[in-house]
Order: sequence, then C-alpha cells, then structure tokens
Amino acid sequence: MANAFFNVPHASCEPVKPYAPGCEQREAVQALYNKMMSEQLDIPMYIGSEEVRTGNTAQITPPHDHQRVVGQYHRGGAEHAKQAIDAALGARKSWSQMPWEHRASIFLKAADLLAGPFRNRMNAATMIAQSKNIFQAEIDASCELIDFLRFNAVYLTQLYKDQPESDPGMWNRMELRPLEGFIYAITPFNFTSIAANLCSAPALMGNVIVWKPSDSQVYSAQVIVDLFKAAGLPDGVINVVYGDPVEISDVVISHKEFAGLHFTGSTHVFKHLWKQIGNNIDMYNSYPRIVGETGGKDFIVIHESAEARPAATAIIRGSFEYQGQKCSAASRVYAPNTLWAAIKDVLVTDMATVKMGDPGDFSNFINAVIHEGSFNKLASYIDRAKAASDAEILVGGNYDKSKGYFIEPTIIVTSNPYYETMEQELFGPVVTIYVYDADKFEETLKIVDETSPYALTGALFATDRYIIDSASKALENACGNYYINDKPTGAVVSQQPFGGARASGTNDKAGSAMNLMRWVSAKTIKETFVPATDYRYPFLG
Repeated sequence: MANAFFNVPHASCEPVKPYAPGCEQREAVQALYNKMMSEQLDIPMYIGSEEVRTGNTAQITPPHDHQRVVGQYHRGGAEHAKQAIDAALGARKSWSQMPWEHRASIFLKAADLLAGPFRNRMNAATMIAQSKNIFQAEIDASCELIDFLRFNAVYLTQLYKDQPESDPGMWNRMELRPLEGFIYAITPFNFTSIAANLCSAPALMGNVIVWKPSDSQVYSAQVIVDLFKAAGLPDGVINVVYGDPVEISDVVISHKEFAGLHFTGSTHVFKHLWKQIGNNIDMYNSYPRIVGETGGKDFIVIHESAEARPAATAIIRGSFEYQGQKCSAASRVYAPNTLWAAIKDVLVTDMATVKMGDPGDFSNFINAVIHEGSFNKLASYIDRAKAASDAEILVGGNYDKSKGYFIEPTIIVTSNPYYETMEQELFGPVVTIYVYDADKFEETLKIVDETSPYALTGALFATDRYIIDSASKALENACGNYYINDKPTGAVVSQQPFGGARASGTNDKAGSAMNLMRWVSAKTIKETFVPATDYRYPFLG
C-alpha cells in the first residue's frame, strides 16, 4: 500500500551527443542506419492487445531515396477506429485508477531506455523516415523526447502538490482526475518527439488514447510503440490506427465518449476538426478539451544596431535546419538597408559551403523535403519568384526529385513586404528577406505584426536595449515564443515551453505543466470535522 508522498527523479535536459568524426556513437548509428535502409518492416496497427494487419498496405520510402522501400504499414478504416475507441475505454478504469507513481515509472523507464538502448534506433528511424541529419534527429527524436518524458513526470507532481488552504475545523483538498472518456491524438511528420508527447502526456495523467500518426512518420512511430511496450505500458492505453484521416476522425469525433483532441498539424485541418467538434457538442458526455499547435509564418527582425554575422547565421540555421520543416522555422526576414550589404555577404559566402544529400552522409546539412506534394509546392513558389518583378533569387533556386525530393535552400530578396512568400506558409527551405529603410523601423514592426495570421515564433536582433524593449512591446502578440539575438527555432523542454497564438494554435505550451493541466479535471473536496447542528447564524439573534 502506498503510504508516502513521492519525489520523482531529478530531471535535467538530456545532453546532445556530438557525433563527431571518429567517435563510436557516430559509427554505431551510421551502421544501424545502413542496416535499416536495407531491410523492410511490416507495421501493424495496435488496438488493445492485438497487432492488426488488414492487408490494405502502403509502402514506406525515404524522402531522400523514394525508390527504396523500407517497409509497409497496414491501413485501417472506420471499423478499426471504433475498435480502438472500445479498446481505450476498456482499459480506462484500470489505467485511470493506477497510482500516479506507477504511471510515471513507465514513462520514466521509457526515457532511460531511449537514452540508452533505443537511442540509435530512434535516431536512425527518424533519419530514414523524415530525412533528418543526425544532429536534427538527435535533438528531436532522442533528447527532446527524453526531456518530455522526464519533465512531464516532474510537472505531474507539481500539479498534484498544489493544494488549497484550509481554515480551522476543515480540510480542503484538490483531486486531478483523468478526463471522462478518451483522448484523440493527431501527430505530425516533422517531430518524432511531438508524436510521442501528444499521446504520452495525456496518458501520464491517467487518460486513454486513440493515436493517429502522420502517414509520413509511421516508420519512426513504430519505434515509439516498441519503446513504450518495452517500458511496460499496458495494452489499450495508447491505441494506434493508420488510414484515411477523414474517415478515422469522423468516427472518433462523433463518439459520445470523446473527451479531448491533442493536435499538431495544419491550420486548415485543425479548424475543420474544431468545427466538427462544435457541431457535435450536444452528443458528448462533457465538453471536449481542444489543444492544438498548427502553422507559423515565423520572422526575424534585424535592427541596424545588430551585428551582421550573428543575424546572418540565425537566418541560415533558423530557415534551413531540417529543410525549414519546423513550425518554428524562420521564413520571413526584415533587414535594414544600412546593414544589408554585410548580412548579404555572410549569407552568400556561408551558403556556398552548405551540402545537400542523403542523411546517411553526415557531411550533409540539408536533406530532402518530406514528400512529392511538398516538393511540387515549393518548386512552384521558387519558379514564380524567378519570374517576379519584385523578387529575386539571392541563393539557391534549384530543385531535383529524380532520386529524392531535394529543394536547394533558397533565399529570396523582395522589395515588397507583402510578396507572397512573405505572407504564405511554405514549410520548406525557402526564406524571403525584405530590406527596409532603417529610418522606418517602427513602421516595419507594424508590418511584421500585421502581415501574418500566425503567431508562433519570432526573433529580434539588436544591441540597443531601448530598441529591444520597444520592439518587444510592439511584437507582444506576434508570437508565442520570442527570441532576442537568437534564431526562432530550437525550443527546449523546461526552458522555452512551446506554442503560439492567433492561427498558430491554443498556446497550451508543450513541455510545461500548462499542457498537462488540460488533460485532467479538477475536483475540490471540503471535509468538515465538526458539522453545524443549528441553521441559525449569529445575525439572526
């Protein structure tokens, strides 16, 4: 019998391994990457205790080598969505009543397994499935996921320990219960850590899950499933279904026990799901929680007091790491005309050294975009920029999909702050720079704030502290994660909780206690030790 208050192990951010040439870690992950690239997996759905294979399969091909098949996964339909819901609800009572320390132990064990024996496989799978170089895979699939798992356990205890005051003669308590019903987790292709966190964070709080991963992330999602199974996660707590997202979502969101949506993906899909939930509101047992992080049109604003080289480096890293396929990636830059020549020189010089190709070659900084649809979209924007009268290609502008979906990292310079690539989300290795009159900095800040419906991330480069103060106030609502003299990407769990507002989402901050609080329902309990025996109050005397 549990008869103590427990402190979970101290959490600190997982160190990023360098994978420098000649080190054992580098050679091990390269060897595993090559081995996995030569094999083929058969990936089922996971519903309750069953591995479900339908025979309706889709091939898995690496974005950087789309003729190579590394596996197949089995697609389900409406009936499998119903089965997943039933399995989740069947597991709910046992899981929700399991003492919190045992739930936490499972995910803490998963963190240690990922830090150890699962690390190379998780990284290699992410390199293959999502075409990430080893560093991007390491900071995402290993370090960030480890941090999510460890810090979420810490945040759980903080929430449970936050209790109300009690006057003499009474004891006030607060219980945080799992939501009534099940949670639907819809996860994106670009971050393995997000895929795992969106299903595991509500599960940690005692909820049961129906999880629909992105079709483009199934390969590394399988490693997440194996990791959680190895950590001891009971069957039915997280149920994994693949297939047509509309068909599956229609079933899930039409169920009376639907209790919440944990979503990362496109703004269009999120808004559509929200409308469906609203239309179905009369059928639910309770009001569903809706937590979503969607798109961004993330900015870098450079003041003339800034230093040119750090600003240019932030443009390259912030725009092109993981091919710009981060929700936080810089895609519009505002540079002052007084500093532009120096920034341009660094950009042109440094970009000439950037290599692009297979992530198995660790000298490649840029890899492939996720699929042909993304490739075609980005190529069309580049072609229009080449023909535009108010834009020019400064760097890049080439593309090739003969072997993989490779878009050369491209810098567009425009004389129009409302040029289409300054306004529209591209989600690829294309950044547009508008060179503004340095005397019109305040007017430019207004343009930055009003140009995009999104408000996810943004960065300011300046050394003048008055400017840093005034610009930060002007951009107060333009982003949910704000960086001063740094690139607008790379949020770290426990350090920069992540999320944006406006069209970018509900800003519930993954990697913080705020997110976990969304997956519980609070009950206040007042116990009176000596109850009143007379209804009369003194004022009646």
